Amino acid sequence: MHPTRIVRAHASAPASGQPAPAPLRQLAPLRSPHPLARLLAGAGLAAVVAAAVPAFAQPAPQPRLPAVRLQAGMHIVLAEVAATPRTREIGLMMRERLEANEGMLFVFEQKRAYCFWMRNTLVPLSIAFLDDDGRIVNIEDMAPRTENGHCAKRPVRFALEMEQGWFARRALGPGAQLANPKVFPAQAPLRKNLP
Repeated sequence: MHPTRIVRAHASAPASGQPAPAPLRQLAPLRSPHPLARLLAGAGLAAVVAAAVPAFAQPAPQPRLPAVRLQAGMHIVLAEVAATPRTREIGLMMRERLEANEGMLFVFEQKRAYCFWMRNTLVPLSIAFLDDDGRIVNIEDMAPRTENGHCAKRPVRFALEMEQGWFARRALGPGAQLANPKVFPAQAPLRKNLP
């Protein structure tokens, strides 16, 4: 399986001579019964407006996206959800800072060994690749404005970007679990226990 690179700007190929990024597939239509898809339905108009500006000409960060709460032990994360090709492409590009305990959750339709790079991203980030039950597969630190690939060690559908060092400072590593049964499909049986 070949990794899929998530680019933050249009480019024919990274300077390192690696192959050009593979195209991303669009998520299922927002009429999907998945609760996360319904949450994002309100963001549809913003995504259409944002699509008019190519990523390489992105002069400012994309508007804030709808967010979900994720729990990592006693820590709560407020994560904006990038679930369309356009919002994933822009990601946290051109953001000058992140608030404490805020990040961006990238959601994909297909499980793949996704790779991220940091072109036009101004803040240092750590990225956790997550499996369907919210468990961390691996964490990578990413330097601003670089084109080094940072990849999932196995196919995943989720990636969470936080300020660099956020996971390490909280002793969260591979195997640690982030919880939200409305986001992670393998946690769905937990929903019946929620108030």
